[in-house]
Amino acid sequence: TAADWIPHPSKSIQTKQVKRHFVSLRCDKIQNMKHSLEYFYTLSSEAPNFPEFVAVILVDEVQIIHYNRNMKSAEPKQDWVNKITEDIPAYWEKRTESSSLSIYSHVRFGHILSLPFCFPGLYIVQGILSCDWDDESDEVNVFTQFGYDGEDFLSLDMKTQTWIPLHQQAVVVKELLDNNKPLLTYFKHYFTQECRHWLKKFLNYGKNLPSVSLLQKTPSSPLTCHATGFYPDRADLFWKKDEEELHEDVVKGEILPNHDGSFQMSVDLDLSGLKDEDWGRYSCVFHLAVGQEVSKRLDKRDIRTNWREKRSRDKGERSFALLTFSL
Repeated sequence: TAADWIPHPSKSIQTKQVKRHFVSLRCDKIQNMKHSLEYFYTLSSEAPNFPEFVAVILVDEVQIIHYNRNMKSAEPKQDWVNKITEDIPAYWEKRTESSSLSIYSHVRFGHILSLPFCFPGLYIVQGILSCDWDDESDEVNVFTQFGYDGEDFLSLDMKTQTWIPLHQQAVVVKELLDNNKPLLTYFKHYFTQECRHWLKKFLNYGKNLPSVSLLQKTPSSPLTCHATGFYPDRADLFWKKDEEELHEDVVKGEILPNHDGSFQMSVDLDLSGLKDEDWGRYSCVFHLAVGQEVSKRLDKRDIRTNWREKRSRDKGERSFALLTFSL
């Protein structure tokens, strides 16, 4: 049946074998974003000190789930993945059972790929199944490819539902797989229904909005808008006046990781030419790739600074010094 072929790939495939679409970030603004859900797997036969089956799931290039045959249970690689149990309490049991049962299907699949090589004792099959979803157009692009002993072997063209040999030895395998209608039916169902559904679910579980603060060292320093605690790292932070994004008198910082797996970033605004009556027209906007925003309007009362405290402390120290000297 089609269910017998459910794949759970692992990220062992070489970079040159992974021809995927990745998200494109503009320095000044996030536009339509492409999100990816990827299953990588590795199946090995008689490989010393290596599990027979390894599976990894990634969302937007971040590993979220790992499983291998030596493990008792699939495990989350990001804390937020456990939110899935709020909707599916037995998710980890089901994921582990599915991964365990699929081992035998992958072994059969590995045997099929090894047919042209007369069933060698040691071989490694690597695979990737991925879908990229454009959150603006709702378009989904899919990619399926397999490697054999470190070389590209064959891929699946979902538009024609035919297998494409990438290696001379894969021609025989192509004929076998083209006639495997349950396998093609499964792939069609997965890529048209399941992949986008689970990708949206994982994106929803993983999103985390930041706290946004306005910071300034001295009255003459640039004003820093600082956002921290957000996830994932595909985000943007910018200043705008009224509804127009500012590009002049603005300096952006890099996105940096926090110790808890979340991220932080900042953007500076030069206030030297800003009139007092215009302050309320400026806002700092944080935009997360999954479509959520946090906006903080420019208000002098919200600016955090230690300049007054430092000036008072320095003044107190000078007074104490004068007092000591006079004594």
